[in-house]
This record gives sequence, structure tokens and C-alpha cells, in this order.
Amino acid sequence: MKLIGSLTSPYVRKVRVVLAEKKIDYEFELDSPISPESIVPNLNPLGKIPVLILDDSTVLFDSRVIVEYIDSVAPNNKLMPESNRERAEVKRWGAVADGICDAAALIFVERKRPQTQQSADWIARQQDKITRGLDYMSVQLGEGNWCMGTHFSLADVGAGCALGYLAFRFPEIKWSEKHPNLARLYEKMMLRSAFAETVPQS
Repeated sequence: MKLIGSLTSPYVRKVRVVLAEKKIDYEFELDSPISPESIVPNLNPLGKIPVLILDDSTVLFDSRVIVEYIDSVAPNNKLMPESNRERAEVKRWGAVADGICDAAALIFVERKRPQTQQSADWIARQQDKITRGLDYMSVQLGEGNWCMGTHFSLADVGAGCALGYLAFRFPEIKWSEKHPNLARLYEKMMLRSAFAETVPQS
């Protein structure tokens, strides 16, 4: 299979982490949707990464769709629980983590515009989403070892990729100082090769 994406996207990192945790070999093709030569719009009508092309040429997109598929077809190291209640909780973690990434990415793009065209109110709204998302994750994690308590899951993958993206793009947020339990969680995740080898880079 082939994964198409960038080295900076937290959504692409999420897929790379899951593929590594599952010990699945794949080809990684670098592509940025903002490039005029990008092939992404030809594969995903929304023009977003990641895109996963399966061995039978089936195309999957949206990181949440891709990681659930990978977890379902590879029985080793299950990351998504079978219980409907637990599945919903893992997906809730994923929604918050992706929401933080969405808000952060919107700020990043907005700040690339000429300063006179930037909307301070728009940026502030996105920053508020990040703040509330971090507060929520911190409360939900509490003193637990992992997001779901005792075991590593897709909830941790999503949370870890969101935290890593903030550390990469917005070090001024200093979330690790305000939320030491999230900092401990991320430190544990960085001990896993799947995370250590996928740190965002320009």
C-alpha cells in the first residue's frame, strides 16, 4: 500500500503511527496539496491528506477512516475496542484531538496571509478552541496512564499527534506547563518508536 502525505501534517502522522504500531510495510510518498503539481486532488475530491492507496488500488482518505480500517484488517496490537461504549469514548478523544489540529491549522494558514488581511477575531476563536480542547483532554486523562486508562489505543494516537503538532507549530502555547499530565502522556508516547520516528519536521 502507499501513503500520500507530508512530514508536517498531524493527520498523516496519525496514520504513520498506526501503520508502525501494526508493523505494516508501506510506501510513503511526500505530497503537499498546496503544490500546483499535487496529485492529491485527483485522489481525494476534498484535496486533503492523508490518502492511502490499497494494494487493489482502492483509495481511502480522512485519517479517522484510514486508521480504523488499518486497525480492523490487522488483528495484532488492537487500537480500537470492540465495546460500543469504549469505541464511542475513543472516537470522542479522536474528535477533540482532530478539532485541536483543525483550529491550529486554521491559525497557521491565517497567519500566512498579509498582516493587514488577518482577522484577530478569527484567530482568537481558534485559539479558544485549542485552549478548551486541551483543558478537556487534561480533565479526561486525569491521573490515568493512558487516555482510556490502562491500555494504549487510538485515543492516545490522536491526542499524541495533536500535542506534537502544537509543540511543532505553536511552542508559545506551552501546553506542557499548564497540563503536566498531558506532558507525561506525550513523554510516554515518545518512548514508542512509532512516535519517535514520526516527529513533525519542515
